Amino acid sequence: MEPGNQQRLIHVDSPAAVGRRLREVRERVGLTQRQLAFPGATAAYISRIEKGDRVPSLQILREFAQRLGVSESYLARGADETAPADPLLEIEVALRLEDLELARNLLTAVADEGGVATRARRFAALGQVAFREGDTARAIELLERSLDLHPQLVDVDAAVADTLGRAYAMLEQFEMAIALFERLMLAATERDDILERVRFAVLLANTLVDSGNFARAEEVLGGILARTHELADPLARARLLWSQSRLRALQNDAAEAARYAQMALRTLQAGDYPYYAAWAHQLLAHIELDRGRAAEALELLERGLPLVEQTGNVVEQALFRLEEARALLQLGRREEAASVAMHASQVLRGASPLDAGRSYALVAEVFAELGDEARAIELYELALEALETTPTRYLLDVYGRLADLLEAAGRKDEALVLLRRAMRVQRTVGRALVRDS
Repeated sequence: MEPGNQQRLIHVDSPAAVGRRLREVRERVGLTQRQLAFPGATAAYISRIEKGDRVPSLQILREFAQRLGVSESYLARGADETAPADPLLEIEVALRLEDLELARNLLTAVADEGGVATRARRFAALGQVAFREGDTARAIELLERSLDLHPQLVDVDAAVADTLGRAYAMLEQFEMAIALFERLMLAATERDDILERVRFAVLLANTLVDSGNFARAEEVLGGILARTHELADPLARARLLWSQSRLRALQNDAAEAARYAQMALRTLQAGDYPYYAAWAHQLLAHIELDRGRAAEALELLERGLPLVEQTGNVVEQALFRLEEARALLQLGRREEAASVAMHASQVLRGASPLDAGRSYALVAEVFAELGDEARAIELYELALEALETTPTRYLLDVYGRLADLLEAAGRKDEALVLLRRAMRVQRTVGRALVRDS
């Protein structure tokens, strides 16, 4: 055996034994090789491990162990094979498979008892169910309760950190989300875990984009893009491209946004990633709408909607519907647009205030076009309540449109106040306030 190979086998007893244990545990919990796969460990790579043809690194073994609910030492050397069954393992597997009904049913049978770590995992599972069902505030409450019991859980279970950070961001608690993602990205960098670094860099960049901190988002993405050649998995590359596209879209660079989104979609279409492919379609549709190409956007949404209905939660489906409403409005189908947007706003109101604000603004635009200025003003004011916590281009647009309506209604002093607020936001966002002439 060559020295390099000997060094590579120090952390396992034998390739064949690792492969056998991995296959046995995977089949016991009911996961296919594709369902177990993640960036850096494709289904094909898992197949070769199970055949004994490849030896996974400690980082890969650690991720397998976390996903399968066994110890890393068991997969590596067979230790702890007789450990007692984990009552929460089946629940966590159901969550990974997005089977919310099964996870919910299993959780009802698990009592709030046991050791601190077990109780913490139960609250974490409940929080993830709440998040997937669109109850973002409840998700935060449950996930924070799990961390009160077991603070280290956020460091050892990436799914908990992922869900909690995204929940913070959806309720515009950006500082909380940024602090969490920055800490975990730094920890992954320090242990040279490229997979986890990509995961939390993308989450951090997306949150920075949503909060309007584009410069820092570019810095984060630039730092990780330099290492994309180390990523064998297309999903990790696609997520980076998708984040770059979102950043360019909010910077009003539609051409670059479209280029990155199309690259992400092509990368995803090479594999089987329906959830991420759905969001690539949605992002491309958003960009096409910004370019005034509603028919093309609606076609993209029609292709992506079945994917998000298959894999996404109610909030994610509402975000798709919001883009659909924008497309319908551009196509002159006003009543349909208003109906779709109002339904979306009801779902988004408690889960994502910024997107709820976008929904109200869209319905307000419909009423303005129909000549019902009073109702349009009322809806734009609702939009402002949701949007004013974060300076974005959407807020600038609502300020401008509402100011126009108020001025036309003879309420010039109120319109002037709004335009002054808009000028303050303009300096924060770093873009000129664009208004229709």
